[in-house]
This record gives sequence, structure tokens and C-alpha cells, in this order.
Amino acid sequence: MLEGRDPVDVFMSLDRWPLSPLGMEEEDDSAASGEMYMVGFVLVNVVGLQYYAGTISGREMVGFQREPLNQYDSNAIRVLNTRSIQVGHIERSAAMVLAPLLDTHLITIDGIVPKVARLGSRYKLPCQVHIFARFEAFGIVKSAITDGGLYFISESNPSYTLSEAQAVKEKLSTPEGRDIDEIFKMLDDKVSKKEELKALEPPKNIIKSKLLLHQKEGLWWLVQREKSEELPLFWEEKEGNYVNVLTNYSSDKRPEPIRGGIFADDMGLGKTLTLLSLIALDKCGDVFSSIKCGYLISERDDGLNEEEDTCVASFSKRNRRGRDSRKANNSRKKQKIEHPHTLQVKGKTVFSPDRRSGNSNSGPTLVVCPPAVFSSWTSQIEEHTKPGSLKSYIYYGERTGDANELEKYDIVLTTYSILASEDTWIDSPIKKIEWWRVILDEAHVIKNVNAQQSRAVNNLKAIRRWVVTGTPIQNNSFDLYSLMAFLRFEPLSIKDYWNSLIQRPLAQGDEKGVSRLQVLMSTMSLRRTKEKALTGLPSKSIETFFVELSGEEREIYDQMESEAKKIVKQYISSDNSMKNYWTVLSVIVRLRQICVDLALCPSDLRSLLPSNKIGDVQSCPQLLDKMLSALQDDEGIDCPICIFPPTNSVITCCGHIFCKSCILKTIKRAKPCCPLCRHSLTESDLFFCPPEASDAANSGSLSTASSKVNALLKLLVASRDESPSRKSIVFSQFRKMLLLLEEPLKAAGFKILRLDGSMNAKKRCQVIKTFDIPAPEGPTILLASLKASGAGINLTAATRVYLVEPWWNPAVEEQAMDRVHRIGQKENVKIVRMIARSTIEERILELQEKKKLLARKAFRKKGSQDQREISVDDLRTLMHL
Repeated sequence: MLEGRDPVDVFMSLDRWPLSPLGMEEEDDSAASGEMYMVGFVLVNVVGLQYYAGTISGREMVGFQREPLNQYDSNAIRVLNTRSIQVGHIERSAAMVLAPLLDTHLITIDGIVPKVARLGSRYKLPCQVHIFARFEAFGIVKSAITDGGLYFISESNPSYTLSEAQAVKEKLSTPEGRDIDEIFKMLDDKVSKKEELKALEPPKNIIKSKLLLHQKEGLWWLVQREKSEELPLFWEEKEGNYVNVLTNYSSDKRPEPIRGGIFADDMGLGKTLTLLSLIALDKCGDVFSSIKCGYLISERDDGLNEEEDTCVASFSKRNRRGRDSRKANNSRKKQKIEHPHTLQVKGKTVFSPDRRSGNSNSGPTLVVCPPAVFSSWTSQIEEHTKPGSLKSYIYYGERTGDANELEKYDIVLTTYSILASEDTWIDSPIKKIEWWRVILDEAHVIKNVNAQQSRAVNNLKAIRRWVVTGTPIQNNSFDLYSLMAFLRFEPLSIKDYWNSLIQRPLAQGDEKGVSRLQVLMSTMSLRRTKEKALTGLPSKSIETFFVELSGEEREIYDQMESEAKKIVKQYISSDNSMKNYWTVLSVIVRLRQICVDLALCPSDLRSLLPSNKIGDVQSCPQLLDKMLSALQDDEGIDCPICIFPPTNSVITCCGHIFCKSCILKTIKRAKPCCPLCRHSLTESDLFFCPPEASDAANSGSLSTASSKVNALLKLLVASRDESPSRKSIVFSQFRKMLLLLEEPLKAAGFKILRLDGSMNAKKRCQVIKTFDIPAPEGPTILLASLKASGAGINLTAATRVYLVEPWWNPAVEEQAMDRVHRIGQKENVKIVRMIARSTIEERILELQEKKKLLARKAFRKKGSQDQREISVDDLRTLMHL
């Protein structure tokens, strides 16, 4: 059986193909919609209404979706209502003009169907299509539309003011004419009036550990969200109908409540234990019924007086100004009992199985996480729950194909990659079950909404949906869109609405966009930081340690940077910027490697640079091989087809990197071309990197240690002199660097371990367990890959963290730090960031601050523009242009 749908098929059927490499790690729509302004609008007809179930109530926002594989018209553009149900298509004559502009990313569009009397055909509707483009493309866009025969209404046209577009009059098309931000403010006021968090105790017959106060309050918030019977946000009841005040969509059916949200507590605050407590409450039907009523069950703060052999959950008050507790109203209806439900690893029992208790009122909970996080969940189940009280199954490797078998468990653990591989399986047991609850752990993994794993989680059937991540925003605000799509938070789960209401104002530096984002996050999420939630947690200090390059390193670096500046300037001014992106990135990677250790670079380093112009890369196989070698060393590179680190990496003649299997399947299509720049490709245009040296070869002796290695050794020795048993973690994003460090550290008398992406989940678990052995018997240094070790694992045995080089994305670094600084840490933690002075590393710190600012603004204060992963402006900053 195939392990899932071919990622090439998925990639080539995306709405926006090809993706731009500037935002490749993220969803490209964020780039496409960034800094775009309304050019004008056209009036078109929506046709084919008789063939589709979607309806329009009039004066309603609609979404558009390209349908290039439509068998009748390759220019087809679907029209969707606010419930994501298709209403029809844009008429063929208009689609023929708009589709090429959409496909080349010159424009984005959104639309409104005006409220008009149905005097004409029942099978079509008028629609205003609002067109957005970058300022420099206004002329091209206007010409293309008018030359195509459409009547284009621009700002100079008197009819422009008749547009229903938000960009024109900032008024929502409701009978009351309420301003968009007025609606968001009403929502904000509603949220601010909600009661403060209460503390809820977990059932003592299942959870044996005592929760901290912030965990009890988090549990209460989770339960309240799941038991809510309120209308979803932006919905109101009017005269027996239900209206979405943002889109004006009206229905006589009451919309389902949003049972779930974003659990965004800071990393290291014990979210997993809180979630286990939530799952434990599933087995307490009577208690759940009482919680649903919103009553206080007990005034106790610690739960120690309850009988531990009964199912007990209790509230404790916090600043409720003397409000008395009330007994649960037992007359309220109990929740309907769903599927009745040990830990098994690939079919092997770890905890003894025990059938679910008879008073269960729920079905199984599906937890989706990266493979490295399995160990965290399994260890916490073992540590915090009574044996046999929660039955768990790891759906990974050799696994059952029987959905009925999975429904016997309380918790089913699986990975994003497994879901992606089974997304097109007709008989996938994961897809057959309507899950009582789906929890996405480390949910920032799905920030690219077009990635196969993101689509797979969105296709899951679930009653309750939770997004769990300490870093909901890693690079830009579009990271949140994928989370909204999973949560099914209409209308912001539809791209057009997200772009129109949130993304576009942010990209244009409009503070309204930030305010809306803040209201949205305060409504949908719970976030507490360690500084506020854990007053007893040992402190964390971050020190930036500057390293001066040696004379040889400085000379090579300056020469390389001088050449790199020329290449970046050519890239910025080039018409074929997408094609040349990887040339630029490979040069930047080499600059970063020089800052760390020249041994990471080839001996003929200068041969990496094109001789004259940047386009020379296409006719230089040796240069292509070296570029691929450079980029393979960098953990941040993903294949843009499967959105995973490349397997058997290949670089094309146009300078783009893919998995060998992905690109070979792509070029076997009818029109073989590069998915990113559409340069024609044959198999002879693909270049392979020479085989990697073995670990033994890479860890050979260093003739001359680099300035950073010397500085790191001095820091580690000084730390050992202070405390011989102190454990430290050394993070690097270059795996080769970890290998190069092994010998000098051993020579200095350190016991070391290594944890990197080449290890499977079982090996990683073994490394983590070994690292927990106290010194002097156990190791004192863990050499860890930044991305392989930066999420979902507990490394509190260490108290020192050394970041050998900075990473573009500060959230990745923060995740790595918080593997050490978290609940369970007993000593103060010190983080040392090693930065080569007067180099590109200092400028990376500047970019990090911009990204941190956006994440802070989403939860707190206002600010301006949002940033992509590596934009053209970022390149100017990095290269001092």
C-alpha cells in the first residue's frame, strides 16, 4: 500500500502555484498579500448557481479560489460563501482575464455580492471583485484588465466610491452600517467583562500529581471553552435568524460553538500535564455535567481532603470578591456518551490495559505531535497518572488498521507526517473516527497551510479542537491563519477574509490590523508567561558573548562578504529573483559558517562565488554542487514540494533544491519545469551533492580550532571549574559542527553525548535518558541540533545553554532555551549566545528583534509592520546595503 498521496500531486494542485522561495518555509499567500493596495474593482457575474449548494443572502463578502485543474476551464475561479461552501464560478470572460494575474502573483482579489433584487436570472449574481496589487504593478494590472475587455473602475473613476470594499469606505455592509473596528471593539469589551480565571482541580483517582495554580486555572479555561454553548464570535441572533456581522451571512440554523482554541502558555509551564488533566475529566461524567453548568463544586485549594478513589474535580476561588460557591445543578442534562474507550508502542503494551470506566461521556483524544515529543507524553503519562487509569496507544510504525481498536483508548498519539501519509487512504482508521478531541502539540509545525500535513490535520473529524504551542507566531502573522483554518473559526478560516481583515492591514503598517489581531488572540487563546505564572521558577539570564575573529578568519570573511554584497545587489535588481534566490542563500550560509568555523566550508571557498554575474550558476555544475553542499549543512532548508528536509538532495540548473524523488516525479509531467521559477527542466539539468563524509571523518582532529571553538572551550572549562557536576547543552544548527566539537571536548576531559536530526525517535529517547544520569557517572555536555532538540523534550538536567550561532527565527532559539528553563528546573539557568563581532551574526540579531516584536504585539501592545522569513529588506539589513 502506498504511504499516502504523492506530495508532487498535492504541490501541483495548490491554489497558488508556484510558491515564492522568499517565503518558502511559510505560506506564500502572506508574501503575496503583503504591501498590496487596492487598485480598483470590476463588476462580474457569479454563474452556475443552480449546480452548487452554497447560498448568498445579499451584501455578503465572498471568497475566491483558483481551480486550474477544472476540466472545462483552466482559468476557472470558484466563488465561496462565508461557510466555505461553493456558490458558483466567476463568469468565463472575466476569469480569463483575472486568472493569469492571480497565477503570476501580480494581484490578489476579494469580493462582495451587493444586495440586489432577484429580477434577472436565478442562475447568476452580480459581484464586485476588488483587486489589490503592489504600487509598482498598478500600471501593468490596469492595462491587463482593460485590454481584457473588463470595465475597470479605479480611484479616478467617479463610480469608485460606490464600491462595497472595506478598503474604500471602511464600513461593513450591515443595515446598521457598523465599522469593522467597532465590531472588534465590541468583541474586546465582551471579552474584558468575562469572569476571571478560577482554579479547577483534576480528578484525584487519575491524576496523582498536584497541579500548580496556573495549571489549575488553565484547566478551568480549557473546560469552559469545551463546554461553551455561546454563539461563535461575530455571530448574532436577529429575528430568528443567525447573522455573521463581519460578512453579513445569514442562516436560520444556529452555528455550532467553537469548542477549543489556542493554548499558548509559555514553553515550560507544564501544558502537557494540564492537558492530561483535561483528558482525565472525560471519565467523570457527573463532574463534567456540573462544570458545564458553571458552578463552583468546592472551595478547596489543594484537593487533599477528597477521597482519592472517587472521580473528583473541584474549583477554588481567586479574587472573586466574596462570591459564594454554589452546588451543581444535578437536574441539568448530562452530556451524551460517545465511544467508550494503556500505552502501546508499535503494538506492544507499556502500561497495563484497563477498559474505560462505565461513566465515561466521551470518545478518544487524538494527540498529534512531532516524533521527538512522544517521549514527553509517554513519560508524563507515567509520571503524573495512576497506572492503568489512562490508556494510550502510539499510532506510529507498525500500527493497527482497525478504527474500533483505536476507540478503546483514551489517548492516541501520532505524528504530523503519519497523518500526511494517510490523508488520501480510504481505509485510514484515523480518518474514520470522529474524535472527541484533537490536540495539535507543537502546532506551529502547520504554519504553512498548503503543506500536506496541514491539510491532513484540517481534514480530521473532531468535536473539540485544540492548538497547543508556546510560539503561535514564529515569523509573521500569517502563521496564525493555518491555526484558524484548523479551528474552523469562520470567517477568518478563509484566506480571503484573513487577508482582507488582518493580513493586509498589518502588511501596510495599519495599526488597525494589530488591534484586530490583539482582540482575536485575547478571545481565542490563553497565554501566560513564566515570569508571571511561575514566581518560584529559578531565574533565566541571557548573555551575549562576542567573539573576535582571528586575522585569517577576518580576512576571509571580509573578502567573502564583499563578494556577497555584489551578488545580493544583483539579486535585488534582477528580474529573475526567484531563480537566483538559492545562489544568494548559499552565499549567506557560507558567511555564517565562516563566523563559526572555517572547517565547515570547503577548502576552495572562493570558488563558490560566480565569476561574473549571478546567472553563471546555470552553466556551472561544479558551482551547483558546492551550493548544494553549503545548503545541506543548514537545518533551515525544506523541499518546497513535500515541505520536509530534503532526502537525497538535488539542485536544479536554476538553483533550487528538492528531494530527488519529488523533483523527478515533477519533471515527468506533461510540461516539465521547475516548480518555483518554471524554468524548463530535464533530468540532465539536475545536480547531486557528493556523498557526505562519515561521522568519523567529520569528527577528525582540528589542526587549528576556530575562534568560536576556542571561546566555547574556555567557557565550558570555566563552568566545570565552578561546578564539576554541572551539565551544559551546546546548540548548533550545523550538524557538522556538532561532529567537529566532539574530539576537542573529549580531549578536554568532558563526557559528551550528541542529539541530532539523523537519529530516530527511539535513539533520541535513549540519549535524553542517558543525559539525565548525574555526573560524574553521566555525561556533562550534550551537543544538540537546534531544530531536532528544540521542541517537546525535557532537558532540565542542564543549567547552562550555549548557542554557537544565531538562527533567523528567534522562536526556534527560545524553544531550545525552554527545554532547560521549565517546570522541574531546580537551579538558575544561564544562556550564552555566541556572536562573531562585526559580522552578519550581529545583523541577524536585528532581524530577530523585529520578529519578536510582532509576537509581543499580538498579545499586548500595538506596533506596525510584520516580517517574512528573509525578505528583500532583510537581505539589505544582513549585507549592510
